Amino acid sequence: MTYESKKRILDLTVAVVLSIVFLPFWLVVPILIVLDSGFPIFFSHRRVGKGGKEFDLYKFRSMVQNADEILHSKNHELLDKFKKNDWKIAAKDDPRITRLGRFLRAFTIDEFPQIFNVFRGEMSIVGPRAYVKKELQEQTVKYPETKKYIKDILSVKPGITGPWQTSGRNEIPFKKRALIDSNYAKNRSIREDLIILAKTPKAMISKW
Repeated sequence: MTYESKKRILDLTVAVVLSIVFLPFWLVVPILIVLDSGFPIFFSHRRVGKGGKEFDLYKFRSMVQNADEILHSKNHELLDKFKKNDWKIAAKDDPRITRLGRFLRAFTIDEFPQIFNVFRGEMSIVGPRAYVKKELQEQTVKYPETKKYIKDILSVKPGITGPWQTSGRNEIPFKKRALIDSNYAKNRSIREDLIILAKTPKAMISKW
C-alpha cells in the first residue's frame, strides 16, 4: 500500500473519530455564534492546496461579518501590522474578532469545520499550513530565500495540524514556517504524521 493510500485511510479514520467525539460542539457552537454576532455560522477562505489548486477552507466564524473589508479598506494600520507580522496577528490585537471568537480561537474550536475539507480530499489531518495565495506571493518577495520551498510545500495536501503548529504556532515567522513545511513535505511518512498528531493536544493546550 502506498503512502498516499495509507495517508487517506488515516485522514478519514481520524476525521470520523473527531466528528463523533466533538459532536456536542457541532450542536452548541453554531447556536452560540448566532446569539453572539448573528449569521453566518461558517466562514470560508480561499487557500492554496496541493499542486497550487485553490479551495475554500472552512471555519466557524470568529470575526465580524465584514472582517476582510475592515482589514483591506478601512484600517490601514491593522493591515500594516498584519503584514509586518508575516500575515499573522495576535487575537488580542485584532479588533475584528468577536467576543465568542476569542474563545473559539483560544481553544482552536474555530478550525473544527476543516474536517469537511478532509472528507472532500482537499486537506489532510496532518500537513503544511494552508497558505493564502497572496500571502505566498508577498512573503516570497519579502523572503526571497523561501521561493525554493514553495514547490515542496505544494506537493502535498495542507493539514489541519502540522509541523509548524506543533513547533510554536503563530510565533514562528514565515521563513521558518516555510522551511519546516518544506522539510515535512520532503520527508513525509505515516510515522511522522502520528508523531505530529500526538504532539497536537499539547500544542493546543500551550496556547491557552
